[in-house]
Amino acid sequence: MCTRDRHLYQACLILMVILAWISGCTALKKSNPILPIREYEKLIVGDLNADYVGTQNCLAACHTHDKLKLFFDASTMGAQLRKESGMPLVDCESCHGPGSLAIQGLTPEQVAENLKQGIRTTCNFKSLINLKTLPATAQSLICLKCHTANATFNLHNWNAGIHAINEISCFNCHDIHAGPDLKVTPRDTGMLCLRCHQDVQAQFSLPSHHPLKEGRVYCVDCHNPHGGFAEHSLLRDTVKETCVQCHPDKRGPFLYGHADVAENCVTCHSPHGSVNSKLLNAREPFLCLQCHGGHRLNQEDGGSITAERARALYTRCTDCHSRIHGSDVPSASGAGRFIQ
Repeated sequence: MCTRDRHLYQACLILMVILAWISGCTALKKSNPILPIREYEKLIVGDLNADYVGTQNCLAACHTHDKLKLFFDASTMGAQLRKESGMPLVDCESCHGPGSLAIQGLTPEQVAENLKQGIRTTCNFKSLINLKTLPATAQSLICLKCHTANATFNLHNWNAGIHAINEISCFNCHDIHAGPDLKVTPRDTGMLCLRCHQDVQAQFSLPSHHPLKEGRVYCVDCHNPHGGFAEHSLLRDTVKETCVQCHPDKRGPFLYGHADVAENCVTCHSPHGSVNSKLLNAREPFLCLQCHGGHRLNQEDGGSITAERARALYTRCTDCHSRIHGSDVPSASGAGRFIQ
């Protein structure tokens, strides 16, 4: 084989490899569902062979004696089902799927007769959406069918939020059949969040901590559980903007600001809890000495440096620099030293 033919052969071989690679990438982009599309649709809309029969027919055939109905009637969603509300936005079949097959063969008369005999009539739940076994994303999609971004403004960023990405669904925090109040109260959010955030729970048990367990602050004071644009799902754009909601005296601007730490409080503080006072990441003066060289201990008049002088200069920096977050008053030297 001559040199020219050899080069042509190599070029063709390289071209075939490239084409095979491109075709492989194209195959990866194709939708290859594990289940048929029809089965996926049934996950969130129910049995496609069933018909919608209305809430009253469902309840009359099965749940008239069920306390879940009482809880639901007293809830915000239940109030929307009443005719006088003028807002028929949701019903049982909105979440559980069409119910004609579930109540097939059941009549109010049969339910009443069974009740007299102490028999609890149940419908065919297998024909309804099995909400508990749905993937987390599908569970949330059931709720988002009504709670869209336009109707519920704090859900704008749900799909890109840390909870949705980690397959946490609406069901993990909200139970629409638990009682009249569908929302989680601020006091209850603390214990609810700490069920998953075990590391944060430990931090709130440290000697210096934000008073979450004491009921004076709540997780939702700083974080948006439904997701947001800020890091760690903070309510505000930056850490400082979040902190100064409760600490307005640290907002500034100051004539003499504290340089690089002005916009990030966690440079010095641990937001949930710390073994050091005032939520500091390290004890004074060691925290300050991470950035500052500290005071020099000069020998005076040829004598030795006394222990008293060393203790005076290397105790707590804030004993002298009390306005450590910033000050509008210069020191005696004419420069800002955060002294007062």
